[in-house]
Amino acid sequence: MIPKALRNGAVMLILLLGTVVLLGSVLLTPVPAATKDYSAFLAEVRGGSVASVVQQEQILTITKTGTPPETYEVQVPTQLTDVYNDVRAAAIAGGRNPDSVTFGAKKPDDSGQLFSLLISALLPVLLIGGLFLFMMRSAQGQNNQAMSFGKSKAKMFIANKTPVTFADVAGVEEAKVELEEVVEFLKFPERFEALGAKIPKGVLLIGSPGTGKTLLARAVAGEAGVPFFSISGSEFVEMFVGVGASRVRDLFDQAKRNSPCIVFIDEIDAVGRQRGAGLGGSHDEREQTLNQILVEMDGFETGTNVIIIAATNRPDVLDPALLRPGRFDRQVILDRPDLKGRIAILKVHVKGKPLDKTVNLEEIARRSPGFSGADLANLMNEAAILAARRSKRTIGMDEFAEALDRVMAGPQRKSRLITDAEKQIIAYHEGGHAVVGRILEKCDPVSKVTVISRGMALGYTMNLPTEDRYLQSKSEFEDKIAAMLGGNVAEQLVFGDTTTGASNDIEKATDLARKMVTRFGMSEKLGTVTLGRQDEMIFLGREMSEQKNYSESVAKQIDEEVRAIIDRGAERARDVLTKHRDRLDALAAKLIAEETVEGEAFETLFADLPSKPAAYAGLLDRLRAAGVSIPTASVEPKSEPVVKPGPGGAAAGQPA
Repeated sequence: MIPKALRNGAVMLILLLGTVVLLGSVLLTPVPAATKDYSAFLAEVRGGSVASVVQQEQILTITKTGTPPETYEVQVPTQLTDVYNDVRAAAIAGGRNPDSVTFGAKKPDDSGQLFSLLISALLPVLLIGGLFLFMMRSAQGQNNQAMSFGKSKAKMFIANKTPVTFADVAGVEEAKVELEEVVEFLKFPERFEALGAKIPKGVLLIGSPGTGKTLLARAVAGEAGVPFFSISGSEFVEMFVGVGASRVRDLFDQAKRNSPCIVFIDEIDAVGRQRGAGLGGSHDEREQTLNQILVEMDGFETGTNVIIIAATNRPDVLDPALLRPGRFDRQVILDRPDLKGRIAILKVHVKGKPLDKTVNLEEIARRSPGFSGADLANLMNEAAILAARRSKRTIGMDEFAEALDRVMAGPQRKSRLITDAEKQIIAYHEGGHAVVGRILEKCDPVSKVTVISRGMALGYTMNLPTEDRYLQSKSEFEDKIAAMLGGNVAEQLVFGDTTTGASNDIEKATDLARKMVTRFGMSEKLGTVTLGRQDEMIFLGREMSEQKNYSESVAKQIDEEVRAIIDRGAERARDVLTKHRDRLDALAAKLIAEETVEGEAFETLFADLPSKPAAYAGLLDRLRAAGVSIPTASVEPKSEPVVKPGPGGAAAGQPA
């Protein structure tokens, strides 16, 4: 194949030659002289104004006397052959000496004719040749583009151009330990081969969006110092049949040529979904691509130091053949970081940012439970933007507090005008949430109550847990349901009416109550059973995924149990608000006057009551007193902040 640079040079050379030929034909063609007919020329000879005559075939070049001498040409008629005698006769007729007119002859010049012939022959050849090469290049470009459908679109990163290391990844220490073995194998494979050990061929990173799966894969490549191929699962499949499988083959061919290396497939669930799950057991392009991936990962060819790292947040839909030993041998879970992990992540993201001396990263981490690494990065960026907007040189705690509110509840909507009557309803609504949440033991402490509109909510109450928790009890759910319904109950208690602002509260409370009955086995009437099965069909979506494995009578009992849980929660909220009506009125008045009440100011309304204990405070002591053996290994629980939106809908930005 002719190199591209050579082809371009040939085309440019042809265009240059054509330009030179055109310019030469223009510049070298003589400018035509003035002409006269033959009879006028003889008349001037008789008059004595002609000094010389030069004949070149049938063309006479006449030079007249005078200063400067004038020159013109004469076309000799074809029937005349003796021009010399005609000139002498004309001079004698005019009474002149015939020798006074100098007569000469010039041989024919064929160079001009040859040049003209060359131009007329060469110029069409050059034009046709240039057009032909241009058409060939266009055809080759289209052919190459058509053939490139089967080429892999993976981007290759060289080791020294991948500066991400494990030091840039925080909050996922267990996952880093798992992947350090992959790095050790790529660096020192003989250490494992000497003991007969085989490194896992594939590592599947599983985690919620924003937990750092892609960043961790890049860190592995940066630590190992090997080439890193990155591609998305959706880039395999095109509209043409067989393209996905061809791209998989091309990707693995490139990887084998650059081994040892790492191939990272992001969002592998795009091509790795379970086969035969479509309507009619489909065998489509996606399944062919998956089959080729399965063959390449564990086929007949072995011994290639190519490690596959894939990432997904939907491991439940992956094909079992993809998860068996020999393919993705290891599954590394990247969970949302705990308190220590959030502090470590914040320390990574504050590098290069000027912080005020009052900034406490531990306090920020405590106020952001449930945040992923991406959420924390967004939090830091929002705080920096706010500081720049306020023309500050450093980022302070005020900016972080405002950024937390923006991320969790949405941006503040100062332009929304609220009447005094609506503001009073919102104040009592949020006050109902806050008072019930403060009085009931298992509710998280109230961090902030506000009637300022943010996002879709007209106001919100923020409850932040004192610690990360993974386990939640039935009594805790019941207290939370009561707190969710506290806003609606407060409206009924104070105004004797309800508004649409409680719609989101009721929806969340009903959903939690139904999960208690059907998924968590927290119904005494129905027992500890799971009712209903969630099998999401790949092509049918979530709407048609629930399968009822119970009778209509059981469905009726489920509805009755859900209604009973909601009614008990509403009644408990009513009892609390009736008993502490004075605190509700005081909080509502404070909200109307100040719009926002922080946690410390909120606690002053309950100064006569004992401080709110943690949800599990004293639980271990009570269990030990009851003779229950407690393991020494501790489990760090985890929970997420609860934002109870006010009238207007759910608060935007709450971490999922």
